[in-house]
Amino acid sequence: MKKLHALILGATGATGKELVKLLLEDSNFSQVSVFVRRKIDVDHKKLTVHKIDFSRLNEYNSLIKGDILFSALGTTKNEAGGKKEQFLVDYTYQYEFAKMASDNGVNHFSLVSSIGANKNSFFFYPKIKGALESIIKSLKFNKIHIFQPPSLIRQPELIRSGERYSINLLQLINKLGCLKSLKPISVKNLAMKIIKESLLNQKDGITIYESKDLFN
Repeated sequence: MKKLHALILGATGATGKELVKLLLEDSNFSQVSVFVRRKIDVDHKKLTVHKIDFSRLNEYNSLIKGDILFSALGTTKNEAGGKKEQFLVDYTYQYEFAKMASDNGVNHFSLVSSIGANKNSFFFYPKIKGALESIIKSLKFNKIHIFQPPSLIRQPELIRSGERYSINLLQLINKLGCLKSLKPISVKNLAMKIIKESLLNQKDGITIYESKDLFN
């Protein structure tokens, strides 16, 4: 099998960190290039870190070349500073980067979206996730994988305010046999599933992995 060059967006986030770690350990990948706003504290012979300004993506077009683009980029309204700023990160930057990748011949795009993603949603977060999914499907990748995880169990240092309580509550409810579709998944297990499917699923076209599919 040909050794692959992976590109990663969102490498400093919870899922992105796990993707970087696992891809560097995976012998199927000979190169891992990450595109970040700030340097990451990882050093590896396979790793190339590109510190970029996402508001000037066109300047980095020549760097966006490889075999598979993994995008786990995302934020919250509070972290970003408002809805407008969150839209830039969760939709605009990811679409613009993916468009350049597809134009540059990257064959496979693997996107971390969210459960409930729907461009017609009344709620802001699932609406922008659904809008991104919709426009990504129009790009000329040979293969697109879209993952729609439920609540994520992040690394202890990255757990957001209120997440620990809500995850514990969901896990308790799941044990009672309720809300199985909302069963939380650890970011490590999600990253493992994403990489596994990138290697094993050779079907061209669009594959959507709903929450129930992530535990198979």
